[in-house]
Amino acid sequence: MPLLLILFIAIPILEIYLLLGVGGVIGTLPTVAAVVFTAILGAALVRRQGLATLGKVQNLMERGEMPATEILEGVAILLAGALLLTPGFFTDAIGFAALIPALRRGLIQRLAKGGRLGGLGARATGDPGPLDPQRPGRTLEGEFRNEDD
Repeated sequence: MPLLLILFIAIPILEIYLLLGVGGVIGTLPTVAAVVFTAILGAALVRRQGLATLGKVQNLMERGEMPATEILEGVAILLAGALLLTPGFFTDAIGFAALIPALRRGLIQRLAKGGRLGGLGARATGDPGPLDPQRPGRTLEGEFRNEDD
């Protein structure tokens, strides 16, 4: 909890510092234009990558596969969009970095291997996990009977 408090204080201070610094160098209007431009560009990239990831999720679901990594990528893209719509250059840099597929996947795999994704770790790294129907010895047999009849 203290880390979040520090971030909620430090990031806005950093953003104000950067905006004032850039504004002092290139002027107020170009700084505002840059912030608006990054928000528009970011929204377009988030939309494009979000739809592509949604398509991957749907394809994997149709094939009966668990799209754990793709779902986590979707969450990362959503967070990137929120950062890109937040005015400021620091949050824009983090948001654009989250839109680079290799960086995003690397971060997801690192978090998954570190156990920070709460049970999705093995499946998010490509291992289908213990409930994979392709693994031998995982078939449950039984009988079904409808007691309403």
